[in-house]
Amino acid sequence: MHGVVDVKDHAAKSSETPSGPLLQVRDLTVEFATRRGIVTAVSKVDLTLGKGETLGIVGESGSGKSVTSYTVMRILDRAGRIAEGSITFSGIDVAHAPESEMRDLRGREMSMIFQNPRAALNPIRTVGAQIGDVLLQHVQADPRNVKHKVIDILKQVRIARPEDRYHAYPFELSGGMCQRIVIALALACRPQLMIADEPTTGLDVTTQKAVMDLVTELTRERGMSTILITHDLGLAAAYCDTVMVMEKGKVVETAPAERIFRDPQHPYTRKLMRATPRPGITLKDLLPEGEATAAASTVSPPVASAGDPLLTVENLVREYPRQGAPSAFLAKLKGKPLTPEETIFRAVDGISFEVKRGESVGLVGESGCGKSTTSTMVMRLIDPTAGKITFAGEDIGAIPAKDFAHHPMRKRIQMVFQDPTESLNPRYTASRAIADPLLRMGGYSGGAKLNARVTELAEMVGLPQNLLERFPHQLSGGQKARIGIARAIALDPDLVILDEPTAALDVSVQAVVLNLLEELKQRLGMSYLFVSHDLHVVGLLCDRVIVMRQGRIVEEGTAQAVLEAPKDAYTRELIAAIPHPPV
Repeated sequence: MHGVVDVKDHAAKSSETPSGPLLQVRDLTVEFATRRGIVTAVSKVDLTLGKGETLGIVGESGSGKSVTSYTVMRILDRAGRIAEGSITFSGIDVAHAPESEMRDLRGREMSMIFQNPRAALNPIRTVGAQIGDVLLQHVQADPRNVKHKVIDILKQVRIARPEDRYHAYPFELSGGMCQRIVIALALACRPQLMIADEPTTGLDVTTQKAVMDLVTELTRERGMSTILITHDLGLAAAYCDTVMVMEKGKVVETAPAERIFRDPQHPYTRKLMRATPRPGITLKDLLPEGEATAAASTVSPPVASAGDPLLTVENLVREYPRQGAPSAFLAKLKGKPLTPEETIFRAVDGISFEVKRGESVGLVGESGCGKSTTSTMVMRLIDPTAGKITFAGEDIGAIPAKDFAHHPMRKRIQMVFQDPTESLNPRYTASRAIADPLLRMGGYSGGAKLNARVTELAEMVGLPQNLLERFPHQLSGGQKARIGIARAIALDPDLVILDEPTAALDVSVQAVVLNLLEELKQRLGMSYLFVSHDLHVVGLLCDRVIVMRQGRIVEEGTAQAVLEAPKDAYTRELIAAIPHPPV
């Protein structure tokens, strides 16, 4: 009963409408105790959020935007502390409130959508049970009606077949569906404030738009205030009333969204604006004025394309058993044999395309369209169900994936993976990671020759020599991306498959990496198969674009033609879903 009394007392407090703003932060400074001493993560931050307003906090990794939001929620880890300043939420002194009061406040009056929806959900509990836990904890339901209320919440966040999804586990749902579940958790108790921490990172553009439109609609319906934390300036421009830009723990600029993007005052804001991909610019335009990548000084003149196909894909098919399909035994009992459509799912459905020597081809589409499955088959990590993959005149599709690892063609096709952290062995230094393909397939056995090649590759991708002996956890996202690129080009491949190589990077780091990839392609004469959901990024790097939907190609053409005059309605939908700052 004690917990119930606390909740009611707090509900009475929060129902009193304060005369001032809903949230006010003044001179907030947050410190963390580390082995190397005290680190100031946030310094003298001020922010004000009124009822029903949406504030965007924009900045790159390490700028302090997430630490600021965690401090408002009072969920800093043990090493962090509020060194000075004040946080007032709905008349409550958050900085000094007892933890029992904060437990009631979180979820009931303020809630959070975390960046990684799968990590935010309990993998061994159904999503219905998890939402029910929140309702029961904050006395918004009782055991008799909790299921009914959960299903109603699932309907509100546009979950298809909510009665079925109630019993689903997170691993059974897509990334976009998991994000909707996390939104449902955040909105379950109808809080006054919702903080969305990079809520669309890793989602394709159409799912991102659906999620953000949903958040906006639900918060406006309920008169809620929102803080959107993002490194995507386009997202902030499209969904926020006010934007606050942070750099190195400090606020460098705050202004209404339209004004800050049309007339940015601070050099750092202008740098972020310049690095954001948008129509009508080139790769070089993304870089700060006067800045070039490490490869630029040594880049050779563009390698003329021979025009002959390097990679040819013909009628490629990949099938999987359909999840949830009834068994043949049950179908026989019912006297109705199963059709192929009921038992088989075609992830890739008879596609054909080619990549010429020296050419960059973009493979574009939303999650589940089959683009990653296609690239994995081309890389010969999985076998096609049907079709032909011809590389440099040889039918490599006929070689089983398990045998291709030791085939001479293996080193001529390499890959840069989406997550630079997950793709690196945490026990390998940067030097060892770059050396790995050289030792496995390059004929190197160690010594001065290997060290010289690793040093050469590091210089090509602009990785400082003093970082070569560091481990992945000691490096930034951009530095890890450079290691992945150096590893991929180590064996002088003819074709490099780029699987969303910049999706997890800040915009300024993305600008440098994209320019680096273009310069390396020109210098080394490689071809790229660039897998992405962002047509603006693909348009900057690629000569031709292939648009996929539901396992099939719906449009193909030059990057300029597809972006400026798309023929298919789905392509137009993809382009329209990309948020970008006003120009």
